[in-house]
Amino acid sequence: MEIDGQRRSDNFEDRGRGSGGGGGGLPSGALFAVLSRLGIRGVLLVGLVLLGVYFFIPGARAPLMGMLGLGGGSVASSGHTCDSAAQACDFSRAILASTEDVWTQQFQEGRLPNYGTQPGAYQDPKLVVFSNAVDTGCGAATSDVGPFYCPNDGQLYIDPAFYQTMQDRLHAPGDFAQAYVIAHEVGHHVQKLIGATQQRISGENENQTSVRTELQADCFAGVWGHTAQASLQIDDADLREALNAAHNIGDDSLGAQESQYTHGTSAQRMAWFRRGFDSGDARQCDTWAVPSYGQL
Repeated sequence: MEIDGQRRSDNFEDRGRGSGGGGGGLPSGALFAVLSRLGIRGVLLVGLVLLGVYFFIPGARAPLMGMLGLGGGSVASSGHTCDSAAQACDFSRAILASTEDVWTQQFQEGRLPNYGTQPGAYQDPKLVVFSNAVDTGCGAATSDVGPFYCPNDGQLYIDPAFYQTMQDRLHAPGDFAQAYVIAHEVGHHVQKLIGATQQRISGENENQTSVRTELQADCFAGVWGHTAQASLQIDDADLREALNAAHNIGDDSLGAQESQYTHGTSAQRMAWFRRGFDSGDARQCDTWAVPSYGQL
């Protein structure tokens, strides 16, 4: 893919370098210990946070937020994240701008799943970059949380150091894999605007609801990739990068038991991303229209 000559989004904020433990956020060791007590293997955290494991859905995710101490408080900051991550910040702004263009068009054309609401024009989210820790409308969070979207303030959050984590620890290198992360989190913003985050299927538990939510965000990321192919010169090698990332952060690839799935299997994540990428039509991303959870 190629971002030279592409515009950069102004909906961007460098929140600086947080203290790493403000607002009651748990340090890495404690966070892993809590997850272990929940029965989730420590390695699972690394993969699940890639695409917003702590996607803060009001109500559905509130217990998890409280359990990890992410509510309230403030985070001290000093310096600017982009001082030492200029390339990553510039890349993030370019991808965010591309998602703005794509979703503005999709909303204008009404090419969206219908959940009984009229979303109106697309509302651009803000991307906040930070190091170590950050205050959000959903509480204080550390970099351990990974990239995430907070619906309370309509903003995306990412520590650019996570791009290196993708390559070194998740074995998901490549710029299009990184773009997939941003596009997925933007997908959660789209869900908020169209009312998808309020959807529930009778008889399904919270984890199953989460899987539907995350797979739809994967599909929305694919829609963005399809629509941006020409402007960003996205090719087959780029597509393989995204599919590799989707595979490597599937719940089963990360060793979770089926009852613990929150994002979907590797096969599901690749399939739903590919569905959006091949069709370019967000209406094909209605995971809530699949009657049986087992058919996702």
